[in-house]
Amino acid sequence: MNKPLVGALLSALLLGAGAAPAAAATSPDAAGIRPKAADVHAKKAEAGTTAAEVRAKAVGFAGTVALSNCSGSVVRTASALPGDPALVLSNGHCLETGFPDPGEVVLNRASTRSFTLLNAAGTGVGTLRASKIAYGTMTDTDVSLYQLTRTYAQIESTYGIKALELNAARPVQGTAITVVSGYWKRTYSCGVDGFAYRLKEGAWTWKDSVRYTSACQTIGGTSGSPVIDGATGKVVAVNNTGNEDGQRCTDNNPCEVDENGVVTVRQGINYAQQTYGIVPCIGPGNRIDLNRTGCALPKP
Repeated sequence: MNKPLVGALLSALLLGAGAAPAAAATSPDAAGIRPKAADVHAKKAEAGTTAAEVRAKAVGFAGTVALSNCSGSVVRTASALPGDPALVLSNGHCLETGFPDPGEVVLNRASTRSFTLLNAAGTGVGTLRASKIAYGTMTDTDVSLYQLTRTYAQIESTYGIKALELNAARPVQGTAITVVSGYWKRTYSCGVDGFAYRLKEGAWTWKDSVRYTSACQTIGGTSGSPVIDGATGKVVAVNNTGNEDGQRCTDNNPCEVDENGVVTVRQGINYAQQTYGIVPCIGPGNRIDLNRTGCALPKP
């Protein structure tokens, strides 16, 4: 995974003087992790950038959030109402309760986790708070959805910031995308290189993962970042992992497995989990309903 980072780093690097970070999470691998060098991605991002990828660089930070150890975003479906309680999207491995086991699904669990809301320039403008973990898993996908104590209308009225819309359509190869990290206040622009039939990392396996082109050199703390389609401005995936050391299918070194069981290792390449499959699972009032037509998210 693009490792969660220690919450103590936030006050110095993200929120600025006088601001307090959200409560530190308890992810199993959070302690003692050092972020990679801040400029690791820069030279690689400059090389081989296509015209399509340049268009995606206009994406700002409005609607993204910083967690204590990860990134995230305030999201909505096209049918969400202004009075619905808002949702925050991040990774399952960013949950404050730790990594869900393979096969485990967290559903409607109470939470008071806080999130720093960013404006377009990447400035923290306020704190949002969860009422519950509406959904979380690392099985088939790596996703968490928090329900907030405020509605979309209340957030927009207070901060002038709208939620990012989840695209109901599957992304396609060649799409120009931007990974927007609220934790680091940094963006990574690249393209959808293709899809991994299965992506295996340690004990976990994810289905139909997005593979980035090499320009998106995401780092620890970018976990949970929304992946935004440069043409539509909609969220098409959630950033979650990359192969760091060239190892085969180990923690922090995911491998691709095709339909025939052939394993491919791509060192230095990063991945995300598609989000279009979340849309059918969100019912009226932003209630997660895993029995809705078209919903294929894992059930408890």
